[in-house]
Amino acid sequence: MPLSPESKEVIQATLPAVGAAIGDITPLFYKKMFAAHPELERDLFNRGNQKQGEQQKALAGSIAAFATLQLDPDPARVETVLSRIAHKHASLGIKPEEYWIVHKHLFEAIVEILGEAVTPEVAAAWDEVYWLMANTLIKMEDDLYKSAGVAPGDVWRTVRVAERVYQSADTVSFVLTSLDGAPLPGFRAGQYLSVGVKLPDGARQIRQYSLSSAPSQGDWRITVKRVLAQPTEDGTVVPAGEVSNYLFENVFEGDELQVTTPFGDLVLTENDAPLFLASAGIGCTPMIGMLSHLAETGDARRISVLHADRSVANHAHRQELATLVERIPGAEVHRWYEDLGARQPLATVRLGRAELSDLPLDPDTQAYLCGPLPFMLSMREALIERNIPAENIHYEVFGPDSWSPAS
Repeated sequence: MPLSPESKEVIQATLPAVGAAIGDITPLFYKKMFAAHPELERDLFNRGNQKQGEQQKALAGSIAAFATLQLDPDPARVETVLSRIAHKHASLGIKPEEYWIVHKHLFEAIVEILGEAVTPEVAAAWDEVYWLMANTLIKMEDDLYKSAGVAPGDVWRTVRVAERVYQSADTVSFVLTSLDGAPLPGFRAGQYLSVGVKLPDGARQIRQYSLSSAPSQGDWRITVKRVLAQPTEDGTVVPAGEVSNYLFENVFEGDELQVTTPFGDLVLTENDAPLFLASAGIGCTPMIGMLSHLAETGDARRISVLHADRSVANHAHRQELATLVERIPGAEVHRWYEDLGARQPLATVRLGRAELSDLPLDPDTQAYLCGPLPFMLSMREALIERNIPAENIHYEVFGPDSWSPAS
């Protein structure tokens, strides 16, 4: 249902002011919500992202993008904006009633920041935008729950770790099986699941990890890279990953984990278009899952694979990537490393940062990107310069999505 003409006029007039203030509104919103519901910060939201402000930026971007798209309706772009959010919400087990909690504290923050500018007409218009967005998400999430065969929010299950394997010095994969030996639910290559762990301070923190196995295997495999604390150029410190370090240091064969049904919208298109799979660092994991599926199904299309990493030693699933590409007749792989060590560059193993100048790419190529945001943005720009349509470029962000969803 489109925005009403009256509200559309108000949104058009107030969007610049709200957009300019959204960076102040969202932190205040989270402060108010967590004060009223501390269990949400402790047991649902990513505390690390909250401290760094990444979640606030992602929320602000989503609201501004959705409101902007109501002024010049584009259903396809609205789908792009909301699909990723809906899959993430489903993976967290979000229920419809939780949108009322968000509404209350978000609008309190809007009124506090904008003051008298929030007239009854302005409040009504933005209320309409919020519920248009919320109800669309609720419907999308309900469809996802139905497709997964679960009741809304009922996505958690206990699994057993059957195998733990180092994929690099700081990366480990876990093969997960059901407690009774029955096959775990299927998924689509490229999707992820959530893992919830109880930390020493009593908080239950949740993180998403891509499935790095083929959907046909009956079990699930995830790959976890431990995240150590890192200083930044401005003198601050990016905190260590709470969940990644817990899993890396404490979870072994025979242990049980709380995980969710798989979700995620970075999945292969159902056509015969050529593929371009580009990853950097731990962004290789959904690509490994896709390549496993493509190898098992005997896919015959042209597939270009690109991976960038700090060094050969840092490259998780390095040998598996090469083996999978060898199994796919139309696939080729190109790797870039910032440090080759004692190795000499080869035709498909190069020193430096990844670039696309000599990769053969057809205009109808479907591209899939995963890795640090600067890497994906540079890949996207290079692909568009190679005449790959923007709608053919798909991506997965590990963490809050600060990629501009309306662009």
